Amino acid sequence: MTWSPSTRKLTPTRCLTDAVNLHDQRFMEHALELARKAVGLASPNPPVGCVIVKDGAIIGEGLHQYDWRDHAEIVALKQAGQRARGATMYVTLEPCNHTGRTGPCSDALVAAGIMRLVGAMRDPNPKNGAGGFARLRAAGVEVESGLLEGEAQRLNDGFSHWIRTGRPFVTLKSALTLDGQLTLPQSRKNKRNPWISSEESRAEVHRMRHASDALLTGIGTILADDPLLTDRSGLERRRRLLRVVLDTDLRLSPKSRILQTVDDDLLVFTSAPLQSLKARELQNAGVQLVRLRKNKSGLDLRPVLKELGRREILSVLLEAGPALNTAALSAKLVNRLVLFYAPKLAASSQVPFAKGPIPNQLRFTICSIRQFGPDVALELLP
Repeated sequence: MTWSPSTRKLTPTRCLTDAVNLHDQRFMEHALELARKAVGLASPNPPVGCVIVKDGAIIGEGLHQYDWRDHAEIVALKQAGQRARGATMYVTLEPCNHTGRTGPCSDALVAAGIMRLVGAMRDPNPKNGAGGFARLRAAGVEVESGLLEGEAQRLNDGFSHWIRTGRPFVTLKSALTLDGQLTLPQSRKNKRNPWISSEESRAEVHRMRHASDALLTGIGTILADDPLLTDRSGLERRRRLLRVVLDTDLRLSPKSRILQTVDDDLLVFTSAPLQSLKARELQNAGVQLVRLRKNKSGLDLRPVLKELGRREILSVLLEAGPALNTAALSAKLVNRLVLFYAPKLAASSQVPFAKGPIPNQLRFTICSIRQFGPDVALELLP
């Protein structure tokens, strides 16, 4: 199971019919399930699933894994073989029509004799430019698109945002008490149960981490909680979750758990000189350092996200304290907000969700309300 936001109002590229074809929907749902299995395995490419059907039976299916190179359509075509001629293909993303690491999937579909294609969403990559659907129509393939488009787009929020902006899609996640606090009194001293949220909520957070390329936090969280910031979902991923820390003055301790477990997966942004003794010690320990100029409130998040985008990081999960939450929201860099509310009261105002005024009052739309154990999770979009 991977994190997927709730339905947004979308306009499909072409409506199938007012009465949804349940036959088509069933096979597209199966293609989407395959695409969900590609989460963590496809990045920096989009997770895609594909099903080939003939005479009501599945004759080929596939998902895209970056290390396998083949796109989902090619995996399914190889499985179907000669039986693909005259068949219907269901795919969660428009087949590519350009040459990259592989040749155009659209050409492969035409050569295989696919008679009908049902697609969920258009490819946001401008290199494709809707060329896949157009190429297939020009070759006489019956093409329909827009079936379960919302579900497909949610799976590809990270890829779509990165393709459009060059920056990763940012999800801000927090666990809160009912009165909006990030900690309970004495919780950090309670070694047996320091958590606000339930075990069920924490399991969901690890699924969210699994669906992300990087986890971003500030040095304040590291110093206060000494977290690992790892993906402990138990699900397979092709590259390690990149742990990113904003540490203006390089206060990261060599004894911290995050440094003790570094394996080319820790990136620290700082304004400290990279030739300093502390910087060299961290680099020798395996930490990647990037120096940025600081402004009045610390490090600017925009160049941080730009650098992550350059490194083909498509999605970032922001798990931080009040200062970094405020900075991200004020800069309007949060693409999704997920708040886990526990049925507890802190009865104090020591560690609020955000600190300081946020200019231009922000408004969000609640997209889903889900329950995890005793907790309630709200998902919001700007």
